[in-house]
Amino acid sequence: MIIVKIKDNGINMVGHADRKDQTGIDRVCAAVSALTCNLINSLRDLTGDRIRADTGGGMTVIEWENLSDGGKLLVDSWFLGLVDINQEYKCIEFQ
Repeated sequence: MIIVKIKDNGINMVGHADRKDQTGIDRVCAAVSALTCNLINSLRDLTGDRIRADTGGGMTVIEWENLSDGGKLLVDSWFLGLVDINQEYKCIEFQ
């Protein structure tokens, strides 16, 4: 289970989807990771927002002080992607 906590000043994620297929690859976890890496890169490269991001070992922390409207839109888009994944695979708990 992936636990996602969204706060006013950041995002905390921990856990794994635990949805390995017959080849041993967890494509659901890979999809969540790809969306999250894209969020971090987009916040850094497409907005003037200053963020701090720490990832690794089944956890991600993204923090900011003042998120621009563009940054908020990127976070909303990331969230919609996670909701779609969770509707299909029931592997994310939002807190």
